[in-house]
Amino acid sequence: MKDPKIVKSEAGRPTIEGTRIKVSQVAMEFEHLGMSPDQIIQSHPHLTLSQIHAALSYYYQHIDAIKKEIKENKGFIEQMKKNFVSKAARLEYA
Repeated sequence: MKDPKIVKSEAGRPTIEGTRIKVSQVAMEFEHLGMSPDQIIQSHPHLTLSQIHAALSYYYQHIDAIKKEIKENKGFIEQMKKNFVSKAARLEYA
């Protein structure tokens, strides 16, 4: 089996080759949710331990860029929540 690789998605985000799993997602699960590599595999059974370690290695080699991506994603999620709640409230009272 060849070594797992990290490639850039069409959007320019580092992902595990052959998957749609972003390095930032693996990093979030590991660093912020406290999941072990084995637990991450349980959440994503199509991944291998080698792929998880490749993603974590990439994360630690590019930590500032990945942390920036995570921060941007959090901002996007918060904005989507506000928009969704706002639209749902308007529909509820219409």
